[in-house]
Formats: sequence, structure tokens, C-alpha cells
Amino acid sequence: MANLVVRNLDQHIVDALKQRAAKHGRSMEAEHRVLLEELLLHPERKSFAEVLATMPNVGQDEDFERVDNVDTSDHVFD
Repeated sequence: MANLVVRNLDQHIVDALKQRAAKHGRSMEAEHRVLLEELLLHPERKSFAEVLATMPNVGQDEDFERVDNVDTSDHVFD
């Protein structure tokens, strides 16, 4: 297994990790491992509705009205 050293952390982050570890009955090191595993190997997936809700409004439905081409020409690229 590899070792990971994290330097120059803000004290607020260290305190939050310490509190979270205590809440779960783990050492800070164990809590750090759990956090990394959860965030990197098991990311939370968004539902389809959540993804749709993040899409920007790009216009009205009428702006995207389909217009059927009545030309039945075989020369599409001419």
C-alpha cells in the first residue's frame, strides 16, 4: 500500500476531520481513508431529474420547432 502525506491543511479542515472521525469512532487517518475511498471510488450519482434541472434554459419550445422539408430532391449536397 502507498502512503499519502497532505501538507499545509487549513486548521478548519483538520478540526472538521477530527470531529467527523470522532463521530464515526475512527482515527483521523482511518476517516481520511474512508473519505478518499467514498469520494474517488464510489461517487454519488445524480438522478436524471437532477441532471435535467442543471441544464440552462436555452429558449422556448417554439424556437426549436421542426420544419419538414417538402423538397424530395435526390441532390442533397448540390
